[in-house]
Amino acid sequence: MTQAPPGKRAGRLMLIIAWAAALFLATRFFGDWEQRQENPNTTVTSEHGDGFVEAQLVSNRQGHFVMTGQINARPVQFMLDTGATNVAIPDGVAEKLRLERGARVQVSTANGRTEAFRTTLERLQIGDIVLNNVRALVVPGLDGDQVLLGMSAIKQLEFTQRGGTLLLRQTTK
Repeated sequence: MTQAPPGKRAGRLMLIIAWAAALFLATRFFGDWEQRQENPNTTVTSEHGDGFVEAQLVSNRQGHFVMTGQINARPVQFMLDTGATNVAIPDGVAEKLRLERGARVQVSTANGRTEAFRTTLERLQIGDIVLNNVRALVVPGLDGDQVLLGMSAIKQLEFTQRGGTLLLRQTTK
């Protein structure tokens, strides 16, 4: 059996490397694309006006308003939930944020009754909108990493939905 000349071996090696690089880049691209489909508001831009600050959000493919924001200066992913009385935080996220668990309470969810723990968020931020001392619940039975942005936060804002766009407005005066 004869060996391929050195130039041919180098060509095959370069072809394998090119295919591997293309596969890696395609995987990265489609992974990022899929993440943008779930959360189209990874960077929330804000507009400042006379006495207000606004953040405009677009809905994802399922019609949900998902956005990246911050709790106590740490990044989190929010999903707007006007049916939630309070901001609801999954147990794992609360641990990462080092939130204190207060009084135990019973709550009603879409999945039935469960227990949760009261907590207060010193600072909640979406774009340039900043809310302080927001009531929240740590909910051990809540799956995933999304924080439900409930009415304890939303009631402090004006909000308008048109089609697939949501406008949040905070009065600054």
